[in-house]
Amino acid sequence: MLKLSGAPALSAFRREKLLAKIQTTHPEVTSVYGEFVHFAETLSGLSDQEHSVLERILRYGPKAQAEQPQGKMILVVPRIGTISPWSSKATDIAKNCGLSNVKRLERGVAYWVTGSDDTAGIQAHLFDRMVETVLADFDDAQALFSHAEPAPMSQVDILAGGAAALEAANKELGLALADDEIEYLVDNYKKLARNPNDIELMMFAQANSEHCRHKIFNASWDIDGQAQDKSLFQMIKNTYEHHNENILSAYKDNASVIRGSQAGRFFPEAGSKEYRYHQEQMAILMKVETHNHPTAIAPFSGAATGSGGEIRDEGATGIGSKPKAGLTGFTVSDLKIPGYEQPWESQYGKPARIASALDIMLEGPIGGAAFNNEFGRPNLCGYFRTFEDKASDGVRGYHKPIMIAGGYGNIREEHVQKKDIPVGGKLIALGGPAMQIGLGGGAASSVDGGEQNEDLDFASVQRGNPEMERRCQ
Repeated sequence: MLKLSGAPALSAFRREKLLAKIQTTHPEVTSVYGEFVHFAETLSGLSDQEHSVLERILRYGPKAQAEQPQGKMILVVPRIGTISPWSSKATDIAKNCGLSNVKRLERGVAYWVTGSDDTAGIQAHLFDRMVETVLADFDDAQALFSHAEPAPMSQVDILAGGAAALEAANKELGLALADDEIEYLVDNYKKLARNPNDIELMMFAQANSEHCRHKIFNASWDIDGQAQDKSLFQMIKNTYEHHNENILSAYKDNASVIRGSQAGRFFPEAGSKEYRYHQEQMAILMKVETHNHPTAIAPFSGAATGSGGEIRDEGATGIGSKPKAGLTGFTVSDLKIPGYEQPWESQYGKPARIASALDIMLEGPIGGAAFNNEFGRPNLCGYFRTFEDKASDGVRGYHKPIMIAGGYGNIREEHVQKKDIPVGGKLIALGGPAMQIGLGGGAASSVDGGEQNEDLDFASVQRGNPEMERRCQ
């Protein structure tokens, strides 16, 4: 393994912001400095020329003056056993620059903190425990290139333990299964005369969650003893039923599509391979969805992956389309900005596991904009609103925020409708490496706040990888 030092990891602004964050719990800390550290796994030793090329590739970062590190070091690297998005991108660049001996590159950040010896307490401010880990020294980074066997799947023994075994797995895995769903699964697996495995249960929980199935949204309602004619979802569809002019697709795909106008598309002729403009009808697609629960737990990652999920839906509309521009929106409780509190704001408190309204608005919009930018799509519009109100029966507000991710794009009219999948057709799961990060997000959003432990809440938030999504589209 080779170790190569890099540039400072923090701009002056971000360094000042991180120091202020650390000082909220460790006021004795006087400075923090971060520097990129690169680790290279090689097939054989690099020549002087190859070493020089690699050093030039890894010379990047914020425009900040390098310093002589002082204080206690805290080394943050990607979680052992995972391959970070940066690693896959940097390794490809190295190979394209002729460094065939470089098997894999990985990156960490070495932080130096002065004024405190409590590195265990300070490190909580420096890393995301779902995707990163802290090492004691540089030599320990060799573990980044270790090759472990994947954890085996496990079974839940409902044939012997019945519903009680599934109820225990429901709590342990955060599946958010209702009593009737547990009964349904137990009955059907007993008919199959086999036990379910944890992968099957996790897939069922996500596909059948309120987030994905809208069971409550599709339910029938009685108000004051009177049966209502329409469900909430039918009420939303009511406009489309009465006014569906120029709508090519609605309520049946990943995004809706309306008729657009004629435009020139630049692509090559099938026969001659010559590029030219082709005049065709270009339909417009649009999509808006929410990512509320993840943004409440981890605002930056929650908003970022909200935008990433919406981009995915646009690209998967019909038999393929082009995402073009995004929007993000936030509704939160009162901000209570320190030193700028407003007369109408009151301290009602909040659950410990969720971020404050102020933190959500400081981190969430940046997360959404960052993912859009890194994917290659501008985030052009959005909205922001705060609301709290003390009513006779309690306080109403948005401690759990509304985070809206949306956007629009275009699609060829002949691509709007999906085609039938032939019997025996192959299904491809396209994306990054499968890791248990963000699995359970759909089910977790179906659980009432406070019903599951903080670790499961945090684990249910995905982490953004716009580079991989760009490759997939």
